[in-house]
Amino acid sequence: MFMFLLPWVSWLLAFHVMSVIAWMAGLFYLPRLFVYHCQVKIGSEESARFKLMERRLLRAIMNPAMISSLLFGALLTLTPGLIDWSSGWWYCKLVSLVGMFAFHGCCARWRKEFDSDSNIHSERYYRIANEVPTVFMIIIVIMVIVKPF
Repeated sequence: MFMFLLPWVSWLLAFHVMSVIAWMAGLFYLPRLFVYHCQVKIGSEESARFKLMERRLLRAIMNPAMISSLLFGALLTLTPGLIDWSSGWWYCKLVSLVGMFAFHGCCARWRKEFDSDSNIHSERYYRIANEVPTVFMIIIVIMVIVKPF
């Protein structure tokens, strides 16, 4: 049914990897910006600068990278013979990917809270949150490359 994708697998994979790298960079950097944003006074010039940086990072880099990661990843999963659907690694990767999307949503919500000067979380909270995408990334890479089960 989707045999027409076979000649394009290398291109799809290349664009998927580039998209994921851009998305992950944003998922690593935005919580770090939140850590620094917690350190400045509400209403200050620095706070306004962080708001601008956070909005641009989310809207101009993270959202398009997430969407293109999803698009190219979906095309790869539709390519016949690329995934052994009876293997467990695929489902573990999928659950981790859902977690990554949920974390992206949390980042978007936190950005809105900073934008409206209603952040309730501490610097420490964002330092810990900053580790979440790393855990998901480790699981996903091991599932895709090693395929342990």
